[in-house]
Amino acid sequence: MNNEKLNEVKIFSLQENLKQGLALVSHVAGKNVNLPILNNVLIKASGGNIRLAATNLEIGVISAIRGKIEAEGAFTVNAKIISDCINLLPNKKIGLRQKESDLLVDCENYQSRVKGQSADEFPLIPEVDRKNYFSANAEAVKNAVSQVIFATQQSEARLELSGVLFIFSGDSLTLAATDSYRLAEKKIQIKSFSQEEKKIIIPAKTLQELLRILSVNLDDVDEGNKEIKFYISDNQILFTYGSTELVSRLIEGQYPDYQQIIPKNGKTKIAIERQELIRAVKMASLFSKTGINDVNLDFPAGKNKVVISSVSGQTGENITNLEAKVTGDENSMVVNHRYLLEGLSNIENEMVDMEIVDGNTPCLIRPEKDESYLYIIMPIKQ
Repeated sequence: MNNEKLNEVKIFSLQENLKQGLALVSHVAGKNVNLPILNNVLIKASGGNIRLAATNLEIGVISAIRGKIEAEGAFTVNAKIISDCINLLPNKKIGLRQKESDLLVDCENYQSRVKGQSADEFPLIPEVDRKNYFSANAEAVKNAVSQVIFATQQSEARLELSGVLFIFSGDSLTLAATDSYRLAEKKIQIKSFSQEEKKIIIPAKTLQELLRILSVNLDDVDEGNKEIKFYISDNQILFTYGSTELVSRLIEGQYPDYQQIIPKNGKTKIAIERQELIRAVKMASLFSKTGINDVNLDFPAGKNKVVISSVSGQTGENITNLEAKVTGDENSMVVNHRYLLEGLSNIENEMVDMEIVDGNTPCLIRPEKDESYLYIIMPIKQ
């Protein structure tokens, strides 16, 4: 968004339009002590469009809203104050008018004057080339991101692991995330308007913002065409959804070749009811050792059952026997109950399939009869 010198802005819009637009962008404006303008939202009226924008220099969000422009211009005000102010107004027409260094907000019998700052200081949100792009169903993208983002590394010790790997290849998109203790991978169908395969790492913070945008019920997105578009440049990605745009920098670096840790030939295969397994693991977690979070999974041969157990000097012990379909070798492993539960809670099917080689190699978990999702958890070495 180019911030050329503009006149004093004057616009009118409905409260619900302003409220939704501000909800989409203002979350990105933070508490920045060094650069106070980043706490502001930019209100810009030009070329017949009213656009709201906010940025923290890593992520930028722009939302176009419906309304009437009486005078083109651009101005910035504190994102939290203007959002709170607009949210409290009745659902009627609101006038926003810049007067010198203030923004006057007018709605029926409410008048407010919000201190502002010139748009000249507001950072440029990068433009991303829109020639080639990929597109996908927004609900599918939202679900896919939700199913992998929890497995990213919370710290930035290894920067590439604090993001999600996106592999665009033909008409499929693969998302993968790992913190080196567990891995989640999801594949979805996309439409490609780009000839080349792309591999990029998107910061988890950006994807949390994307989930927030996709969770807002956008009035300007047709029910039948809830589509999200991805435009990728060397170090930026642009997502567009309805009249909202999200721009973010990408994480540079080499993502680990995670394919090589996916177990290929499981010696023990288990089909088990997901909710029953969750309940048993939660029960065992009460008696796991603090800080280790260990629970034991035993798969006795020919018994068609799984034994989930834990023991702690502090709290006691627990053993649960669950019915399951077990084929192959007798086996056992010790896993972190938190990682196991997070994986199971991101699967929607009633039944899950598990595959194990032995107690020292990763355990593979999938929804039954669904090859599009997999979750891998590393064992706790004894």
